[in-house]
Amino acid sequence: MKPLMSGFTSDESERSASYFQMDRTAIYERVAEDFGGAIEIMGAEEALVRYPDEMAERFWWRAVAPDKDKYAALVALHQTEGYFIRVKAGQRVEKPIQACLFISESDVSQNLHNVIVVEDGAEANVITGCNIGAGVREGLHAGISEFYVGKNAKLTFTMVHNWDKEFSVRPRTTAVVDDDGVFISNYVLLKPVRSIQAFPVARLQGERSRALFTTIVCGLEDSVIDLGTETQLIGAGSRSEAVARTVSRDRSTVYSRGRLVARTNDCKAHLDCRGIVQSEDSTQWAIPDLASEGAPGAELSHEAAISPIAAEEVYYLMSRGVPKDEAISTITRGFLDLEIPGLPAALRKRIDDAIAETSRESM
Repeated sequence: MKPLMSGFTSDESERSASYFQMDRTAIYERVAEDFGGAIEIMGAEEALVRYPDEMAERFWWRAVAPDKDKYAALVALHQTEGYFIRVKAGQRVEKPIQACLFISESDVSQNLHNVIVVEDGAEANVITGCNIGAGVREGLHAGISEFYVGKNAKLTFTMVHNWDKEFSVRPRTTAVVDDDGVFISNYVLLKPVRSIQAFPVARLQGERSRALFTTIVCGLEDSVIDLGTETQLIGAGSRSEAVARTVSRDRSTVYSRGRLVARTNDCKAHLDCRGIVQSEDSTQWAIPDLASEGAPGAELSHEAAISPIAAEEVYYLMSRGVPKDEAISTITRGFLDLEIPGLPAALRKRIDDAIAETSRESM
């Protein structure tokens, strides 16, 4: 069991709050003493009992519909916990909040419903990791996540997936952002998985609201990876950027999707999707999708590219005495090295090592 590789650290000195769920049960919840008046963290079922009216009226199935698809319906009918995190109005939480969703058994379906609320004027950095125990192989992780970012609030949400090659993963996420709010989403996948399908949505309903998506993916072995992001630009002055860096090798298939939907004239958004193919048996798709719905003044743009590592870049480094494998690794690392705040040093090193490993037999 290595939850650290999913961003969860047992040394909580650099964390403001922690949540740990094993299989279907929340087994650990803690808020650091310094942040006792700023943060609430608990299992979703406890939140439903403690705040039944507020949850029903504002946060529970308000951003994601229970009939969105069969996986949302599965969670609605057979929920197995999930977390509730709230950062109180005006509280700027300097240290990251961490959560680990851990599976210890094979052939299980972990059906989660998570809610994060960052109230007006608040700021938080949440690192969530998903992980499995030694010997765990087949299973399903279905997760509904609803995020609510208040006025002049900021949520940075980082998801690190650490699955196995026989696991299937189906997260469904929507963030609702109010006036002058900021939602930053970071996603990292560097291990094999049977299949993953995710398409998080930022609903920028507030004026001058903003969203930034960053995705780092390495497709390995026989993984089928279907990832994308969607931004709905609704509020006047809303802005969005989505950046994806994908590497495919072995026999993996990677879909990188990006959708921008403008519903106001005063908005601007950009997609930047780039992939490197490192195997003749791998497949990559880059699929940008731009839509203006009654918004002739909207500014939407995209840049999409799929390519091998440029031979001249490798030869240049080799001419400077760098071995071929190291040259390829260096180029790939630079390609995928997008800054993500708050990660433990050991996880940052694990990401660097994984990037290097995926590069060894490329070109």
